[in-house]
Amino acid sequence: MQKQVRDSNHKLEKLRKILKNYKNVLIAYSGGVDSTFLLKVAVDILGKKNVIAATAISQTYPKDDLSCAKKNIKQFGIKQLFLKTGEMSNKNFVRNIPDRCYWCKNELFGRLAELAKKYKIKIICDGTNYSDRDDYRPGMKAAEKWNVKHPLLESELSKNDIRLLSKKMKLPTWNKEASPCLASRFPYWYKITPEKLKKISDAENELKKLQLTNLRLRDYQDTARIEIDKNQLNRIFKNDMHKKIVAILSKYNYAYITLDLEGYRTGSLNKIIKKP
Repeated sequence: MQKQVRDSNHKLEKLRKILKNYKNVLIAYSGGVDSTFLLKVAVDILGKKNVIAATAISQTYPKDDLSCAKKNIKQFGIKQLFLKTGEMSNKNFVRNIPDRCYWCKNELFGRLAELAKKYKIKIICDGTNYSDRDDYRPGMKAAEKWNVKHPLLESELSKNDIRLLSKKMKLPTWNKEASPCLASRFPYWYKITPEKLKKISDAENELKKLQLTNLRLRDYQDTARIEIDKNQLNRIFKNDMHKKIVAILSKYNYAYITLDLEGYRTGSLNKIIKKP
């Protein structure tokens, strides 16, 4: 544990040095673990006047994320901008092709570039971290196109490092669960619609009341595949929880309700495609 703390502190120093080279910065802020940590360090290094947070509003983002982002910003005392993104108007995104994430990030980063120009900011950053290298992320190409920086990745800060340091800094997000966009609940080539996004959002919110951690509801049209932490799999069949799950999802017209025995893992839908 002591070695992990030393390693994390060393990486934190690397991050601080990177940020010191920025005169000012616009940070894509979701309200999650990574972007909140990045925001905190950026404010500490550059000062409140030189850091702006930009939060996207979209049907593809869980509603709780927006309220969390608004709440967290108050403790930093910095300017927060809101922008409505239009990825749902992009046929490549809606078709849900394997590089769907590229089109979503291209929309977001393009809009951030407009804001950066308006506020005379040269550097745009997001919360991509070192652990994100392990998954298929076509959105990284969009980041390269728009010259978006990844200081957490550059300083080799992993998700575990960020949680450890966030806890030390007493950030409220240190143990917040990951909250990827709702489009990630659909297998590739399953068309994404506003109605489907709302259905997933509403159904997941009901299931979360059962206190299941890292819950993901994957939608295969008439079939629901549920992912939760492996250490919670045995809870499903205690106190008739499985019956409660069936009752909830039946209201959303799922004919078949399944439990993934591998449990939750990042990017499970990417198993069927090959990384470029």
